[in-house]
Amino acid sequence: MTDFGRVITAMITPFTADGAIAYEVAANLAQYLVANGSDGIVVCGTTGESPTLTWEEEFQLFQTVQQAVAGKAKIIAGTGSNSTREAIHATAKAAELGLDGALLVVPYYNKPPQEGLYAHFQAIAKAVPGFPLMLYNIPSRTGQNLLPETVIRLTDYPNIVAIKEASGSLEQASALRAALPPTFRIYAGDDSLTLPLLAIGGYGVVSVASHLVGSRIQEMIQAFVQGETAKATAIHCQLLPLFKVLFVTTNPIPIKAALSLQGWPVGAPRLPLTSASDAVIDQLKTVLDDLGLLKS
Repeated sequence: MTDFGRVITAMITPFTADGAIAYEVAANLAQYLVANGSDGIVVCGTTGESPTLTWEEEFQLFQTVQQAVAGKAKIIAGTGSNSTREAIHATAKAAELGLDGALLVVPYYNKPPQEGLYAHFQAIAKAVPGFPLMLYNIPSRTGQNLLPETVIRLTDYPNIVAIKEASGSLEQASALRAALPPTFRIYAGDDSLTLPLLAIGGYGVVSVASHLVGSRIQEMIQAFVQGETAKATAIHCQLLPLFKVLFVTTNPIPIKAALSLQGWPVGAPRLPLTSASDAVIDQLKTVLDDLGLLKS
């Protein structure tokens, strides 16, 4: 059984002042995340600004993080694409590099029907048998919803082992849980829905907030698993303002600003994303300060 862990951080991609990838910072950040609650790291996902990275940059970043973590956490490569051929090539490369799995986003912009989505993921699964794959459903970005009946069909392929469910629908997640074996992992794609998703049989979270509070999120999940639901709820409520402020504008703009406020030299996002506005920074400062996440 493939186990990516309970808390997986969707890691940002740090840039230098001139917009190049800051690989050394990426290595340091990956080590920090693993030391502070993360069981796994997604490299080059949405939060990692994958649409603006070249495949060459992505492959180098995969290796940088893999070497930095050195087997202490699972490394999951963001290899999805709206081109099936590109997704197959990138996923095969991740497998060749010895990573632990791949995150495959629903193809975006071309908006395939459910049969096209099935054929897309089926083709990738067939191309890399034995390499663990996590589906990634985020209709707000892709324009298409990966429906439960399509996911259920895809689980005929044993290397499709999990889904990052970011539709925002607990009803849809419930339909998945009801129909799929317990070995198939369902991960929250929204930090604020982690605890509710656990209550309906989810396994963990692919998190943005874990850059800042990974240990607390891990503590919340472990409390729930151990039956300490009141403790889990208290942590959820304490962290809820952070979960919300990190999405007051397009991710990863707020999380990169928050990390900068903590002193991490992560740089600005690449265009067409822009740096956080003064108003967003003020909101971040208030929440981070309330949670004791800013240096005095």
